[in-house]
Amino acid sequence: MSNLLFTDNDWSFSRLDAVDRACAKIAQEELGLDTYPNQLELISAEQMLDAYASIGLPVYYAHWSFGKQHALESGQYKRGEMGLAYELVINSNPCISYLMEENTMTMQTLVIAHAAYGHNAFFKNNIFFQQWTDAEGILDYLSFAQSYIAACEERYGVQEVSAVLDAAHAIAKNGIDRARRPRRLSAREEEARRQERETYLEQQLSALWSTLPPPTNDSPRPEPSRFPAEPQENLLYFIEKNAPQMANWQREILRIVRKINQYLYPQGQTKIMNEGFACFVHYYIMHRLHETRQISDGSLLEFYASHTAVVFQPDYDDPRYNGINPYALGFAVFRDIQRICLQPTDEDRRFFPFAGDPDWKKQILFAMREFRDESFLLQYLSPKVIRDLHLFALHSDPDADVYRVSAIHDDAGYRAIRDHLAQQVAESSRPPNIVVDRVDRWGDRHLDLRQLDNAALLEGETRSTLRMIRRLWGYDVFLYPHDADTPWSAQDH
Repeated sequence: MSNLLFTDNDWSFSRLDAVDRACAKIAQEELGLDTYPNQLELISAEQMLDAYASIGLPVYYAHWSFGKQHALESGQYKRGEMGLAYELVINSNPCISYLMEENTMTMQTLVIAHAAYGHNAFFKNNIFFQQWTDAEGILDYLSFAQSYIAACEERYGVQEVSAVLDAAHAIAKNGIDRARRPRRLSAREEEARRQERETYLEQQLSALWSTLPPPTNDSPRPEPSRFPAEPQENLLYFIEKNAPQMANWQREILRIVRKINQYLYPQGQTKIMNEGFACFVHYYIMHRLHETRQISDGSLLEFYASHTAVVFQPDYDDPRYNGINPYALGFAVFRDIQRICLQPTDEDRRFFPFAGDPDWKKQILFAMREFRDESFLLQYLSPKVIRDLHLFALHSDPDADVYRVSAIHDDAGYRAIRDHLAQQVAESSRPPNIVVDRVDRWGDRHLDLRQLDNAALLEGETRSTLRMIRRLWGYDVFLYPHDADTPWSAQDH
């Protein structure tokens, strides 16, 4: 009697259920994965495009930018200029995995292994997700956000609400706490505390701004106290709590945007690890299904075609090159951890103290749990992976006519490449480091921002963003670029 989970490529709910059970058995009993309960959802291509537009979240508030994104991607898809992901997965409890109706049964198996067990286990166990997200409460909070913003649109008008959302979205990446763990609240608690926040804010702002003496030409100006006492990196939080004339409903919208972006923060910090681990899991599960005769040779070949395309890394001089493929890099490193444990070389033993550890699953799970992309690469990127992916380091001097190769494949070069790549990954996930420097409480109440890093700023876009911040703050806003004494304002030259 055949053990095959399916004999043709048409999916059915009974087949999906059987595949899910088979994947769960391998994931839990062989790989030792701990996951949230799974919820599999079958969606059409049009629904997948809807999910793209809302950053993959199952419930989201309305905003014109989501419709614009949907229109662009829908047109590209219909013209054959882009494909769609085979799946989307939500960091929630239960973990929701969306499967495309157009997928073959082999692809559905791959998706379940990749998303419902790979990503799911990463969401539940990675320390960064544990510290910064609340899988239990996110769906309720999204429902609260959607209903609250819809009520604001009905009461204050779509244009008024959109203006606040536009400004909040413009600085959302600078509205994240990177050193303080967020408070976890359910939607019911959020609604219960909203009135309490409004009352508190009215009292706080009254105390803050009522200390301003009436301006007179005759009386000397008092010695100003610096406000805030220290620079503040969370622009959204500072404006939400301190803008002198902002309505309470506007503050609540800023809070909603801030909390949702805080929830999404770990995903940007663990893209390489998350996708690499999910690829490692689906690679292992698909091979074990084939070894135990639960999928056919034809299904394995179909899997190889898809998997190879996903983890393909073009060389720098290939027309298809578009930077480092996070799937390729993450998968290569996780596979290499397994190899270093089972088949270590002398080179591996020089670089990695765990080389030769027969318990490779323990090492894989430790790497998955304890790191984010930057520290993961610093800890585990090996000379072999650097060679396999043809990585090298370039030094770019803006005054020179050519690039200079600064690190190649030798011991010193391996370490330099690893360090440079980790730094590049960290910088790519961070917005320019801009903080609230001071508020002129005793004068015209203008807000001074200061850039602490040397990230390049486009002046036109920066001034446009300053105009949006001014809309929120209610008074003039100035930004001092890195090492500049003259600020940029919301006004164009």
